[in-house]
Amino acid sequence: MTAGEGTTTPAPGAPGAGAAAGGARVGIDVGGTFTDFVLALPGGGTAHHKEPSTPADPALAVARGLAAVVAAAGLRPGDLTGITHGTTIGLNAIIQRRGARIALAVTEGYRDILEIGRSRMPSSFDLHAAKEEPLVPRDRIVEIPARLGPEGAALRSPSDAELARAAEELAATGADAVAAVVLHGHTDPGFEADVAARLGALLPGMPVVSSAAVWPEVREYERTLVACLNAYIQPLMSRYFDRLERLLAELGVRAPVHITASNGGSLSLASARARPIETVLSGPAAGVTAAARLGAAAGVDRIVTFDMGGTSSDIAVTVDGEPEFAVHTTIGGLPLILPVVAVSAIGAGGGSVVRVDAHGVLKVGPESAGADPGPVAYGRGGERPTVTDCYLATGVIDPGAFLGGRMRLDAAAALGALEPVAAGIGAGRGREAAERAADGALRIATAGMAVELQKTLAQRGLDPGDFTLVPFGGAGPTHAAVLAEEVGIGDILVPASAATLCALGAAAADLRRDFARSLRRPLDDTVAARVREVLAGLAAEARAWLAEQDGAPAADPVISLSADLSYVGQAFELRVPLGTGGDAALLDAAALAGALHAEHERLYGFRDTGAPVRVGTVRLAITAPRPGVTAGAAARGTGAPRPRGRRPVLVRGERVEAQVYDRAALLAGQALDGPAVVEQDDTTVLIPPGWSAAVDDAGNLRLRARTSE
Repeated sequence: MTAGEGTTTPAPGAPGAGAAAGGARVGIDVGGTFTDFVLALPGGGTAHHKEPSTPADPALAVARGLAAVVAAAGLRPGDLTGITHGTTIGLNAIIQRRGARIALAVTEGYRDILEIGRSRMPSSFDLHAAKEEPLVPRDRIVEIPARLGPEGAALRSPSDAELARAAEELAATGADAVAAVVLHGHTDPGFEADVAARLGALLPGMPVVSSAAVWPEVREYERTLVACLNAYIQPLMSRYFDRLERLLAELGVRAPVHITASNGGSLSLASARARPIETVLSGPAAGVTAAARLGAAAGVDRIVTFDMGGTSSDIAVTVDGEPEFAVHTTIGGLPLILPVVAVSAIGAGGGSVVRVDAHGVLKVGPESAGADPGPVAYGRGGERPTVTDCYLATGVIDPGAFLGGRMRLDAAAALGALEPVAAGIGAGRGREAAERAADGALRIATAGMAVELQKTLAQRGLDPGDFTLVPFGGAGPTHAAVLAEEVGIGDILVPASAATLCALGAAAADLRRDFARSLRRPLDDTVAARVREVLAGLAAEARAWLAEQDGAPAADPVISLSADLSYVGQAFELRVPLGTGGDAALLDAAALAGALHAEHERLYGFRDTGAPVRVGTVRLAITAPRPGVTAGAAARGTGAPRPRGRRPVLVRGERVEAQVYDRAALLAGQALDGPAVVEQDDTTVLIPPGWSAAVDDAGNLRLRARTSE
């Protein structure tokens, strides 16, 4: 296989060809425009590769890029000892509503659970806002006579004849898969699993997913959605995994394959097949965990990650080396109650389309040109300008240096596509007008991102000035400084492998899975004993899961405990950390109440020791640490770096003469001042006027606003 238009880059410290073949691992991240690879080499160091994505057959780009990065390192596919792979296939299917045709079997009287939802308008102040269409239309929802009480007692058990009639109705829907939901199913997951198994036996070839088996947490609407989403993407993901396994086998790969998960860890391929819903945010999560480790190594304890790829831009907050987690998030307008690294979408990506609306207003996104046809400058048939075309038009990106010169871009075509945009906003025609339109589009994209970033931090009571921005993705380093200026961040840490950081995070991802069980009871000694009993059961379940994972390390795993606790009368709980697995025996009623008081005071400034406490959901996470990826130290240098050229760049409406530097030639300890552009094979770093940059010992580029020094 050929590498297509990809590029492979050895990182500092990487051994040359013919390195010993033990311990080579690959991390892969499939994006909308490029599929990224990081190879952790057996003797230390890494190699990086970017392969154009193939949206019609994503596994093909994975196989091509894997062959290319392994060959460039002087290894064979059979030498690999592990592959960890992040993908947004499931997420895109949900957002674009391209999943399987599914049906829902639900307790009698609850046929409209998806239609009613939480009975909230999508926007309280927009009378024209349309709510999301239910994932399963009403004519594919079948009621079954199965019901549990809130304490777990079986109030109604279906007979064989009743299930047979339900199975006939489900088969008549023509569904590819079925989600089964019993009211209060989280109180006795075994009951619901038995109902699902009996239905499955009557529906050969049609998978039946039990909601409590996927995630046994209270809140019927959200738990129903988790089961439906799992069933919705399972056939698509299974076909992708089958195709991937075939192509890897053809290459001669014998290593176990893991899939990165939304919680920043990874799962075996078998686990991902059974529970693909756990992988929907896997790519962004892997990048955040890699950035958290990078920040910790650089001595930065408060970071905001900024992942700008081809389709969108995402941010996440990390404090003291730990990414922020959420137990409730939204994907495609639908709530998801699984634990995930808290990633927020804040705006456009490099492929986002620039347009003028019917009122003559310049808009950026949300539509993206993706990988096919891609930006106009790619020369693949794209006709509408994108953010990447704007970077070319303003001089930020050199058309001859993209992907290290292996993929030449058409700057004239980008400018030509921007001329109608300039005319549409009354800026005239010609090259200069197109450049002004491009600069305006970039400023609009930046303003939109800044609003979302400031809102995200404000909701947490955080000051942007206290944080360091860590940009990654193909366009993250290009856009980072102008975004930082807009929000008041004066410190930026650009990783040495910024464009492939999600793949780097995948290569080093620990095995991890989360478990939960809802109790919803007022706290007393009896309930505290029940909490300890549930945690013991979850720990046994977690260890059994870990034993089934391919390539699980022999070292003892780390077990983390937490619970959702509240004062009685509060509508929502706080997620309260309860220590590690060894602390479970100490969790009596006083310890649980004390943990809530401490967390409530930390967040809100007070505690109510006289109020009764309620236990919501008990949670456990098991993590099996895997070896980190060592990129090697950057070579040190002295004196000022030498630019390889100069070119005019349009930044915030001002045309400046920027020095152009080669990232590979910059040495640790060297510094430079903006305006400047630093080019590397997989991204471009813009250093605007008023900013300086220095290279640290790990090869990271540290940008600082000179006014903040």
